[in-house]
Amino acid sequence: MEFFLLFLKTIWLRPYVFAFLAAFLVSAIALIGWPRTWRFWLISWITAFVCEFSSTRNGIPFGWYHYNGSTVGQELYFSNIPFMDSISFSFLLFASYCVAMLLLLPIRPGSHADTTPRLPVLQFDLPFRTSWPVFALTVLLFAFIDMVIDPVALRGDRWFLGKIYYYPDPGVHYGVPMANYVGWAVVGAISLLIYFPLDRRLNQSLPAHRPSTTHRLLLGGGLYYGVLAFNLAVTFWIGETLQGTTGLLMYVPVTAILLLRLLTPAPPSA
Repeated sequence: MEFFLLFLKTIWLRPYVFAFLAAFLVSAIALIGWPRTWRFWLISWITAFVCEFSSTRNGIPFGWYHYNGSTVGQELYFSNIPFMDSISFSFLLFASYCVAMLLLLPIRPGSHADTTPRLPVLQFDLPFRTSWPVFALTVLLFAFIDMVIDPVALRGDRWFLGKIYYYPDPGVHYGVPMANYVGWAVVGAISLLIYFPLDRRLNQSLPAHRPSTTHRLLLGGGLYYGVLAFNLAVTFWIGETLQGTTGLLMYVPVTAILLLRLLTPAPPSA
């Protein structure tokens, strides 16, 4: 009963996190189905928790940082790690995976010529979605978005997150050590190195992608940009104009390339 009450308190305290988690579940189930979704979530959550547990004790892989326990009794913790923090890695990794596939999956020739759907039809075949280029870009995008998230989270005492953690040795990127971003890349890489072989072995069929795989991937891409917009909005709201502008400019080339890919006509089929 105590666990259940703390879980409810966590939802009440962090509704935005659970809104993103719900968006992840909807988009992931629509794209890869429930059997793959719960495995993706469990693998990435356990990986993130183990890495956070390790880093708060020996500095590996994120570097040294500490949760101050200011919300103990107000939200759910596993050991010294807030539950809402470790589950955030799961939906952010999936969202990064979707954006990477939107950028890299092959376009079916002539797909732009169809009136419905108007977007290019991306090929979601297993060798493509578990390829090394998709792996590498997913990890990069996963660490990249934290360069917007972590600096504003570090200033949580100025908004509704609260001051829940700190770095004993503040880093050069708005107080965040660069080792933190390396840690995010490690979490993403380990999670995908476990999930991709599992995806190749699973026999469960994928859900029907209507109207196309591209539309299903855009749900995950929308989650990525939703989290990005939320954190940029908070950054500007607390008065960190330079920090917010830097984060905004970081995503101009990524967004431009993505829009060009989605809006440029595909080559005609033979």
